[in-house]
Amino acid sequence: MRTIVLASTSRYRRELLARLELPFVTDKPDTDETPLAGEAPVETAIRLAEAKARAVAARHPDALIIGSDQVASVGDERFGKPGTVERAIAQLKQMSGRSIIFHTAVSLLDTNTGHASTLCVPTEVGFRHLSDAEIERYVSREMPLDCAGSAKSEALGITLLDHIRGDDPNALVGLPMIALCRLLREAGIQTI
Repeated sequence: MRTIVLASTSRYRRELLARLELPFVTDKPDTDETPLAGEAPVETAIRLAEAKARAVAARHPDALIIGSDQVASVGDERFGKPGTVERAIAQLKQMSGRSIIFHTAVSLLDTNTGHASTLCVPTEVGFRHLSDAEIERYVSREMPLDCAGSAKSEALGITLLDHIRGDDPNALVGLPMIALCRLLREAGIQTI
């Protein structure tokens, strides 16, 4: 079996990929994640998923490399990883009472051919109206500083939401597993 590489240091993506029980290694892509001028959020997610896979390709000949990226947005307004408690609180205040689209792209790069197949899975997340006290309690308990949109739906962040609508609940966590399994099967990897 060919080597599978996850071009990510995200523990969330690593945990999701491990569910497939396929051997894989991880490698950190050094990728500039700045959106390009005029680039729609979905286009950013797709471009960066492939860019992350290509960023580690030279270190992994004869491999299938998985890259993934997520961009949360309402229109052209984006919500990235907050990095600080203050920014997480500010993001959640902005998202309170609104529906946010999380665009999660996955790319599978075959280093033998240089061909990458990329799919993007949108997930609509409706945030309920949140009080300042709820937001502050949530951030202090969960510390979601490394999550786009400052909310972990797989944990306490579920309490902030009115709804989640999408084709793959794993996409919201950071890796669209249904799409990835399709790409792996197309590349000749048995997923079960």
